[in-house]
Amino acid sequence: ASKSVDLTDYLPLTIGTLGIILGSAVLTWPICQLTGIQPKTLIPPMMFTNTGNLALPLVLLAFGEAAMPAMIVIFIISMFLHFTLGFYILDRRAKVLNALSIPTIFATFAGLFVGFTHTHIPDIALIPLDMLGQIVIPLVLFALGVRMQDVSTNDFGTGLFAAILCPVLGLGIAFALQPLLQLDPLQWSVFLVFAALPPGVLNYMIAERYNQEPTRVASIVLIGNIGAIVWMPLALALAPPF
Repeated sequence: ASKSVDLTDYLPLTIGTLGIILGSAVLTWPICQLTGIQPKTLIPPMMFTNTGNLALPLVLLAFGEAAMPAMIVIFIISMFLHFTLGFYILDRRAKVLNALSIPTIFATFAGLFVGFTHTHIPDIALIPLDMLGQIVIPLVLFALGVRMQDVSTNDFGTGLFAAILCPVLGLGIAFALQPLLQLDPLQWSVFLVFAALPPGVLNYMIAERYNQEPTRVASIVLIGNIGAIVWMPLALALAPPF
């Protein structure tokens, strides 16, 4: 709500974001067949990465305010698909319209409306809302930490495999798409960070909700985010000057 974003200015970036999310799903499917990992366990974490509490502050720190609209566009697309297509992958009976009842999706559309209409929200309302939003991720991380006590050695192996697979798929697709997208240096830099992101924490919460091997998904998320210590510097090193 505090940012003004025009999606029409980011059409190539939007196409690229969809390409990485959907392309990761397509490429992960045969890998599931070869490894024996359940597709519903591995595919969503490969598709939906940590665009919120990792990517947004990292992009702001690395590239400044000028890069934030591009990252916000990626975040919006990823979040919407996660709560629609992501739900459908785990439950074919899930309805897209049900996503509108989810607070995260409702808040996203409310923020979009405010951004497009340039509506001014008084600080007396915006600051408390921002504080409430900042509480969510720590609570999710706390729940993830509780689940970690049940992680087994076998789940650790799956998590390590996913920690490598996720950024490899993302970066591979990104470099394959760039000749077609022709992103400018700033958007390309943000796109590289997005491509190298680890699985998002929300994958665990949704797996818990649908009882889709939540312990294994927790391992994928935890080890994947630890692996970001390696992959994020690599993505930043690949980013061109602008």
